[in-house]
Amino acid sequence: MALDADDLSPAQDAALKMLREGRVTAPFVADETGYSLQYVREQLTDLVKHGHVEKIHDGLYELVEEPTGGDDDE
Repeated sequence: MALDADDLSPAQDAALKMLREGRVTAPFVADETGYSLQYVREQLTDLVKHGHVEKIHDGLYELVEEPTGGDDDE
């Protein structure tokens, strides 16, 4: 089940913004955002679970589908 944009954590929102630019690793997201590596991994795993992100290789993530709703769709 996909998430709505309003349901995203700040870390998920930040990761998705980076994923719009291309593939990312959890350590890269953690370094760029200041969130802990473990927290970023949990947030990316949740995005994978909801079908927004795909883990395409060990530790490498890619955007699959944007969450719906939120300010961007108004």
